[in-house]
Amino acid sequence: MKILENKKALILGVANDKSIAYGIAKVFYENGAILGFNYLDERIEKRVRPIAQEFNSDLVVKCDVSKDEEIKSLFEAVKEKWGSVDIIVHSIAFANKEYLKDYYYTVDRQSFLQAMDISVYSFTAIAREFLPILNEGASLLTLSYYGAEKVVYNYNVMGVAKAALEASVKYLARDLGEKGIRVNCISAGPIKTLAAMGISDFNEIQKISAERAPLKRNVTIEEVGKAALFLCSDLSSGITGEILHVDAGYNIIGM
Repeated sequence: MKILENKKALILGVANDKSIAYGIAKVFYENGAILGFNYLDERIEKRVRPIAQEFNSDLVVKCDVSKDEEIKSLFEAVKEKWGSVDIIVHSIAFANKEYLKDYYYTVDRQSFLQAMDISVYSFTAIAREFLPILNEGASLLTLSYYGAEKVVYNYNVMGVAKAALEASVKYLARDLGEKGIRVNCISAGPIKTLAAMGISDFNEIQKISAERAPLKRNVTIEEVGKAALFLCSDLSSGITGEILHVDAGYNIIGM
């Protein structure tokens, strides 16, 4: 029997087949999960639909997580189609790329609030909305990066947002634990995704990470997917509120 046999997993934030969310979806599908997806707009929908077909998914719903009414519409669509959910993967983040370079203090109020809304609050909003149909033993998972813990040049406002997201994981884990629901986070090493391309000098970040990490390389979306499989399955039934680094060990290195 496969690890996620017949488990219903909603994967939020797939942009293309280079996305971390795609790597997670692929591993979940190979391990028996039934998948559902969202898309932001028509441009993203054109990329997501073929991916959904690849994984035999007929649940693909428009959802801009900055809009409460679209989160509600996603909930209704999932409830009607599946009735309940076992896993939600939140791989959604956004910041105005103008502020992913130079100095953090230059960020304007609206761009700061937008980054926090989409990258942080949406995870809490989704958890709250879907709570009535989360099965006992359900898992919520989100994605972070080391820039939440230490200063990474050019990560700027996104680092602040990811720090808030990691704190949200811990508070949600506390809130939902009594319902048997686990909440965890993967802090992935730098991976060349569509989102990462908005960060200035990202190639240099990848290069330095590979040079300094104990494994002397960067990680893949498939490796993040396998870690997600662990955290969202019964293999990690005693783990919640955890920030798991999947970064070839980079986070342990000091001087």
